[in-house]
Amino acid sequence: MGNKKFLPFLLVTVLMFAFGFSDSVLSETIKDRIKKDSPKPMVIKSQTMEIDDETKIVTFVGDVNAEQDDFTIKCKTMRVYYDDSSKQKKDKSKTRIIRIIATGNVIINRIQGGVATSKKAVYYEQDQKIVLTGNPVVKQGHDFVEGDRITIFLNENKSVVEGLNDRRVKAVIFPNRVKR
Repeated sequence: MGNKKFLPFLLVTVLMFAFGFSDSVLSETIKDRIKKDSPKPMVIKSQTMEIDDETKIVTFVGDVNAEQDDFTIKCKTMRVYYDDSSKQKKDKSKTRIIRIIATGNVIINRIQGGVATSKKAVYYEQDQKIVLTGNPVVKQGHDFVEGDRITIFLNENKSVVEGLNDRRVKAVIFPNRVKR
């Protein structure tokens, strides 16, 4: 029974460290420590949220909308896998995201342009990559590419599109026309 009273505190603690703080709740001291070029926190909205501290998974269900610096993700379900093993050590404030799995009509919009759609998207923090499966399509303007699996390497400005079995990769590219 005592665990139920601890749950709200745990919920707030996990969310603050796993997903960052909003500017309105940051003290000036914490703001001073954050570099100007550091990414803003990811803000996730959904119909429901469940935290399982034993399995280290936060599950968002229903009209999920996740926003961060230069992208937004919309989907039906999002699972955030985290690690807080550092809480056993001296630095208790280091909870890190391991991976994020978005499923159900996934739409990823980038601010600088481009839209990716799929049935499933998996973000791997350590490798800084996103793997799209389930009819993935990436569009930029009128151009697009599709295959069975699209892997986007975020730090390398590189993508790999794969067709599995007998299905081939398809790319439609409209050359830029220069006016004379």
